[in-house]
Amino acid sequence: MKKLSLLGSTGSIGTQTLEVVRSLNRQGRLPVSPVVLCAHSNAKLLEEQIREFSPHAAVLFDPAAAKNLRERIRDLSIPVLEGMEGLCEAAAWEEADITLNSVVGMVGLRPTLAAIRAKKTVALANKETLVAGGRMVMEEARKNKVEILPVDSEHSAIFQCLQGCPEKKALKKLILTASGGPFYGKTREELQNVTPAQALKHPNWSMGAKITIDSATMMNKGLEVIEASWLFDVPPEQIQVVVHRESIVHSLIEYQDNSIIAQLGCPDMRIPIQYALSFPKRYPSPVKELDLWERPSLTFGKPDEEAFPCLALCVKAQTLGGLVPAAVNGANEKAVELFLAGKIRFLEIPQLVEEALSLQDPSDAVTLEGILEADRRARELTEQNANG
Repeated sequence: MKKLSLLGSTGSIGTQTLEVVRSLNRQGRLPVSPVVLCAHSNAKLLEEQIREFSPHAAVLFDPAAAKNLRERIRDLSIPVLEGMEGLCEAAAWEEADITLNSVVGMVGLRPTLAAIRAKKTVALANKETLVAGGRMVMEEARKNKVEILPVDSEHSAIFQCLQGCPEKKALKKLILTASGGPFYGKTREELQNVTPAQALKHPNWSMGAKITIDSATMMNKGLEVIEASWLFDVPPEQIQVVVHRESIVHSLIEYQDNSIIAQLGCPDMRIPIQYALSFPKRYPSPVKELDLWERPSLTFGKPDEEAFPCLALCVKAQTLGGLVPAAVNGANEKAVELFLAGKIRFLEIPQLVEEALSLQDPSDAVTLEGILEADRRARELTEQNANG
């Protein structure tokens, strides 16, 4: 029995994780018990999950929603925690073997650190954890001898490919694939007046709103470059991004002899989720088999950094280092929020990110307090510049 603390259980990754849990439990080969379920504010869905899985505790980040949930499950003897304190307690839950962090945004950093310090295996779907606090997080993981298993499809693909890598010096580069989002092929002029509704129509993946907008700006791929740099201990110049519209090749690695190993599969997040839960073993999954006869061609192209500058901005942020990635991430989160609210235009997102990048001193010390302060300043600056 594997005991799971699931952070973000009502979101896209969280609900798919529970689908994987159901599938594994039906097989009986790797039973998984969610011992803690956490969400932001969806008390109704969390109640349904609690009644199905009977966890030891539940967490709702929003205090009002937590109060609502307590009323809903007053017939059950399951404690309901709340806020950041509750989220961190859940991440470090004593009975849990593995903590899967799928919350969205910077809120995921402190729970990740709590899980690592409690020596829990971490399945990481919260990329902001490593974007903003990569150096500190990886140092804590090494110190506590904790394994961080990637859940992002691209990083899981690289992780899977690297299982056949005999030694670090054999590796030449990592190759991250990008779908290109809904606006691939469009010029800057054509992107001037795109709407949030248009940006939310991803061609291949079903994801939350924030990550879908990040895919449309290609910020998501930039964040993934930063994340991969920390996860796999390679500099950003050793990471290449290629646009692959079909989302069948999830990522690749190239060896020094110029041979390339790729991981392929249907575009379904349940594959990387299950691999993180079952690693190093593999079991039948609820994902359909990839039929290559139905996929006669796979295409690859170069990202258009003029139309989608966020990718280059993230590479620059990681190269500068320090708290610059934290500032870039915070600015982007605020800018996406403003875009979804109709307060700024699509092309203002990279402009606001670049302004935050230019004002962050890369020599500032990377501490938890410093990361949170850089994030706060970047958000504040972004809102001011958007209103100005």
